[in-house]
Amino acid sequence: MVIASVLGEPKHPAWYLNLRADPRIAIQVGSNRIAVLARDAEGEEREAIWDQIVALSPDYEQYRSKTDRRIPVVVLDPIAH
Repeated sequence: MVIASVLGEPKHPAWYLNLRADPRIAIQVGSNRIAVLARDAEGEEREAIWDQIVALSPDYEQYRSKTDRRIPVVVLDPIAH
């Protein structure tokens, strides 16, 4: 997953808007290139992920307090070949 926080800026980052336009992407993890489908986490899934992220990096709570927008939590689901 990735978090489109931009440190609490008022606008979504360009990369997030690109994912919304074309959610089929490839990511690099170490030496592995993985095809994924990006989607916004919603509801309970989003809140559970957000809580985990804040527990690991409390700065995200500060970013949320700096903006009126809902910071997107993006899940990257692997695409089976």
